[in-house]
Amino acid sequence: MASNEKVSHSSSEKRGSENLEDTPQVAPMTPMERQLALDLALKIDPGVPRFSLRAFYRFNLMTPDMSSASSIGAVITANAKYRSMFLGGRFLTGASAKSFLVELSPPQSRGAYLGFLNSFYYVGQITATGMMVSTGNWSDDMSWRLPLYIQVFTLLIYLVSALIKPRWLYSIGKSDQARAILAWLHSSNGNVNSPLVDLEMTEIEEKIQVDGVDKRCWDFRPLFMTRADRQRAYMVILIGTFGQLSGNGLITYFLPVLLQNAGIVDQKRRLTLNFVNSVTSYIGALAGSAVIDCFGRRKVLLSSTMIITCILAITTGLLSSNDTGNIAQGNAGITFIFLFMVVFSFGWTPMQALYPAEVLNYETRAKGLAFLGIVAQVATCINTFGLPVALERIGWKVYVIFLVWDAFEVVVIYFFVVETKGLTLEEINDVFGQPNPKAYSLQLQRETRRSEA
Repeated sequence: MASNEKVSHSSSEKRGSENLEDTPQVAPMTPMERQLALDLALKIDPGVPRFSLRAFYRFNLMTPDMSSASSIGAVITANAKYRSMFLGGRFLTGASAKSFLVELSPPQSRGAYLGFLNSFYYVGQITATGMMVSTGNWSDDMSWRLPLYIQVFTLLIYLVSALIKPRWLYSIGKSDQARAILAWLHSSNGNVNSPLVDLEMTEIEEKIQVDGVDKRCWDFRPLFMTRADRQRAYMVILIGTFGQLSGNGLITYFLPVLLQNAGIVDQKRRLTLNFVNSVTSYIGALAGSAVIDCFGRRKVLLSSTMIITCILAITTGLLSSNDTGNIAQGNAGITFIFLFMVVFSFGWTPMQALYPAEVLNYETRAKGLAFLGIVAQVATCINTFGLPVALERIGWKVYVIFLVWDAFEVVVIYFFVVETKGLTLEEINDVFGQPNPKAYSLQLQRETRRSEA
């Protein structure tokens, strides 16, 4: 650690406005050495408490739909007179802050911050569905336009923050500013010479020296250039696809139809249950975000996917045999549909923001998250255009399709998902450079537990 500190301090003094090529080279550490060094640093400097005042700065990023582009999109959608205008507004609605937040969050609580970020989806859903309970009784277009107009007002509470990424600052020669930001956001006492900050600066310096900085925003080849890059891209595709096609899209987009198929024909009751589903799903997402740093990514994903597979099996059994319209049986089926969304939100809502952002390296993070959006939207097309036809033609048998697919997801997650709990972004990058990233990540977790015992 001492040698690392010297290298970090000397490079910090020399960099200034000098080019990266003039910086002394840093002796690389293995992922195991990195993790042990991080554990030692955290014993000296435990970092910023998760919900301290300084940590509140990171919560500024947890308002992903509060950008000017989102507000413009909301205005266009709310005033839409044609389908094309409505779809154009929806395209603009929503912006991502994952790339910033993943770099500003300390490794020991990164899962919570990124999970809470993605959980804010349900804040918007609760607002919209709650309003629809009342506006659903209106007979004019404002019954659906007003919930869209509400999105515009989020701009009034948006806090414009000068969010600067420390890795980018370092790459352009501003290492002192990068160190100051890391100290403010990560160190328990804001000490720029904290061993925790020294370690993170050393890792950033080593990574940028080895890989350089990608300034070609149009070049997507780094996503697939090496074996490690392809491994990371596979994880992005996994999250983007499974996160949309686990059955959650069926419930999110077509819950009123499912409720009607289960025997609930009253419009107001369906709207109320849709609102309740938003609330319970949000609770599940918050719970998952709170524990993901404790249990780890693999355990949360694997256990939640196994549970929703079992829930789908029960739901299929209840609704497939309810041809007589038995009220009690229909209500039981609805209960399990709600439980499905709670469990899905617990495991998958935090991971959709967290996992792709942390497995992608610095050079490809922004591009990789854009690629994630493309994958997710392609998967969403199946929900949007395929499910209405499937529900009309085969009814409850749609549950069987998702049941088989979710079982397949369990197998894929078990054999391929890499554990990233407690690792810095540079350590995660090194893990993906191993011949078998999943096996090595599990070995790394075992060694960490052994060192803490």
